[in-house]
Amino acid sequence: MALVLGATGVFVYLRFASELSNAAERNEALRDLLELLLLSGPVALILASLAAYGVAAAALRPVEAMRARAATISAAEPDERLPVPATHDEVARLGVTLNEMLDRLGEAIEHERAFVADASHELRTPLTILRTEFDLALAEGRSPAELRAALTSAAEETDRLIQLAEGLLTIAQTERGELPLRLERIELRETLEGVLQRFARRAEEEGRTISLRGGPLEIRADRLRIEQAVGNVIDNALRYGSGEVSVSLAAAGEAIEVRIGDHGPGFPSDFLPRAFERFSRPGGAPSDGGSGLGLAIVRTIARAHGGESQAANTGGGAEVWLSLPFICA
Repeated sequence: MALVLGATGVFVYLRFASELSNAAERNEALRDLLELLLLSGPVALILASLAAYGVAAAALRPVEAMRARAATISAAEPDERLPVPATHDEVARLGVTLNEMLDRLGEAIEHERAFVADASHELRTPLTILRTEFDLALAEGRSPAELRAALTSAAEETDRLIQLAEGLLTIAQTERGELPLRLERIELRETLEGVLQRFARRAEEEGRTISLRGGPLEIRADRLRIEQAVGNVIDNALRYGSGEVSVSLAAAGEAIEVRIGDHGPGFPSDFLPRAFERFSRPGGAPSDGGSGLGLAIVRTIARAHGGESQAANTGGGAEVWLSLPFICA
């Protein structure tokens, strides 16, 4: 019995001593690991931060290049564009989108520059004539008849300036999306009859006639704007065409068409594609008395009402028509 107890005691002692030894080693290993972490952890964190900064800087380098180029782009050099990296990623797509936006802005700038240049040219001609007429009127020895002729010419040029200013205002309002419309229910034939009356005397003096065909039709529109658009077309027909000027209106599906035609030579073939552009004239004649805004305003008014305008040669003259919806929002 004593032998057994002694052997058991020795076994327990040895096992306990072994466990104490293993625990001491584990504690020592844990201390070594803690010391290693305390020493290498900050170093690893610094290295990881530097690596992350380098990766981010490399990724954002194309963005910085675009920012630097964008800082140099101005209205004086609208053709400059942002550099686009060949990575086909989000940054590259951003660069492509921004360049497309710059293309649109560049076109708008050129559009406005052309508008200002054309407007300046149009204003210069009547102002120069006015100055000449006033100088002649103020010259010594002018007879009453000569003074009256000078003042008549000055009055005509003043009217032209007023029409030009109104046309430019209409175009400018449209480009800002602010063309004012006073919509009301109007009887279209009655409105057109009023327009024709204004041109009847002028047509008679030129030995021409203006006819109106079509029954009563009601439409919701701005009466003054419709009169302005139709009046511009009739003015062009009397200015450039010949023979009778015919005005007709009829329902066409969900719209009403107002067609104005003449029996003249028609539009020059090279003029038709740009007939509704601002300051465009057949043959580009600058001294025909027109401002080149008539048809541009016609299309502007038609589109403001939710409609459209077109021009064509009919074989026996020119024809311009407006398509207006029955109900305009």
